[in-house]
Amino acid sequence: MGATSQIDTSRRTVPQRRAELGLYARVFAVNAFILTVAFLLLVFTPFELSRHTTTTQFLVLAVGLCVMLAANAVLLRLSLAPLRRLTELMTSADLLRPGARLRASGSTEVSAVIDAFNATLERLEAERRSSTQRIVGTQEAERRRIARELHDEIGQNLTAVMLELKRARELVDPHVAEALGDAQELARESLEELRRISYQLRPAVLDDLGLGSALTTLCNGLATRTGVAIRCDVPEERLRLTPDEELALYRIAQEALTNAVRHAACTEVSVELRSTEQGGVALRVCDDGIGIMTGGQRSGGIRGMRERALMIDAGLFLRNRPTGGLEVEAVLGSGRGD
Repeated sequence: MGATSQIDTSRRTVPQRRAELGLYARVFAVNAFILTVAFLLLVFTPFELSRHTTTTQFLVLAVGLCVMLAANAVLLRLSLAPLRRLTELMTSADLLRPGARLRASGSTEVSAVIDAFNATLERLEAERRSSTQRIVGTQEAERRRIARELHDEIGQNLTAVMLELKRARELVDPHVAEALGDAQELARESLEELRRISYQLRPAVLDDLGLGSALTTLCNGLATRTGVAIRCDVPEERLRLTPDEELALYRIAQEALTNAVRHAACTEVSVELRSTEQGGVALRVCDDGIGIMTGGQRSGGIRGMRERALMIDAGLFLRNRPTGGLEVEAVLGSGRGD
């Protein structure tokens, strides 16, 4: 919203700059002024230029030339400085890190170019956010469908297989019953793995109990499977978040935790969910691993986290901790990230 208002303000001020000198007029005016001053000095001063230039005459001409060159250099540097800043912004602009804008300044032509670039960047960010929402929405719908089919069809079939194996064990001799028991145990492990995969695709507790309970379940399950100590600090009451916001924050936490236990060589991870003083929500995932600079392989999931944050207009911040490790923070209501 702030970026849009800034663009609108820049657009409103463009007509007021029409009366200012453009870049061409400024350069011409300064050059004309310098040449006019040089002409007047030669006409109305006792200074004369002989056929054989003396040392004094040469010094005077050299000083005059240096003054003209310096004046032109200062003018061009001041006039082209906004273009240089615009070039730097164009080089570093990233649609996954929205909000970067350049204040319109300089001549009329330069200000018009900056205004046009800001408006284009604003439009591209809006289109990227809209396309990300559509893509993520489609992905989540497909995840929900697959999770439901795994649970309702394959899960029920495996449960039926386990019951049939149990009944068959009671009808055969002990040697065959032992083999059927192994098959029954394998079916039970497959059913548990199927439930885990189904939960990762679409956690039902997220829809039923909210983000806090879903994060607690995620941390407990991951700690049990990996052996990494994961502390989860979430509020008891359910925060006021939309389903899209809860899902985006959950996926960010899931990706941050996965990166930590797989690539960070950490022993402890903490997950914190809290309300901010500004009325927003902050999610923080910290580990004691190798950090992001020395662990370049961890960057694979950062793009996905940025897309999730962009979808709900949240800020995403990644910082190396002074004591070691990485801190991932998603702040809903902050507007922008790093």
